[in-house]
Amino acid sequence: MKSPSQPRDRGIPEATVARLPLYLRALHGMAERGIATVSSEDLAGAAGVNSAKLRKDLSHLGSYGTRGVGYEVEYLVYQISRELGLTQDWAVAIVGVGNLGRALANYGGFVSRGFRVAALVDADPEVVGDTIAGLNVEHIDDLEAVIVRRGVSIVVLATPAAAAQKVCDRVIAVGVTSILNFAPVVLSVPDGVDVRKVDLSIELQILAFHEQRKAGGPLMAVDGQ
Repeated sequence: MKSPSQPRDRGIPEATVARLPLYLRALHGMAERGIATVSSEDLAGAAGVNSAKLRKDLSHLGSYGTRGVGYEVEYLVYQISRELGLTQDWAVAIVGVGNLGRALANYGGFVSRGFRVAALVDADPEVVGDTIAGLNVEHIDDLEAVIVRRGVSIVVLATPAAAAQKVCDRVIAVGVTSILNFAPVVLSVPDGVDVRKVDLSIELQILAFHEQRKAGGPLMAVDGQ
């Protein structure tokens, strides 16, 4: 079973790796508009970073641009895609096909970015056997067999919190080393397994904090109270 390539193995800082998808998204938009070249300032602005940081990030890929011209959009898309491992097809399994899992299964943006939803798995007998986004929902009891049969490299966990760790342990045992976790729980994994956590409630709480600050903030404690 193949695993997604790890840009950091080539000495690229994790912070740079985290920004590469931002540059790639901006570049795809430019390519769709027929833009052939882009300056570091314009690309940085589209990605929401400063131009010095962008130039340093891209230098890790061996891309320095051309003075007075900038970067060739098409080639930079290829460079970043190659570094992120997106020039090949990654099979993804979604475990947990509730509202979130269904939405992810029906999301059309995965294929154009190198990801193919290859399997849907759930424990609910009323859901198992349904067809979602052209895929048959398979039973959680068959999880390991499904992962092997479909050549899954990345597992998306959209299960309830109580089930997430057990499912995580099972997919790791069968060779999966890349997990995207939507369950509201911190997973315990061995070295060599990469987990990315997505917690929408935490992001909303952070936004609520900023909204509160804009409105004047909470009353501050007085005399240690």
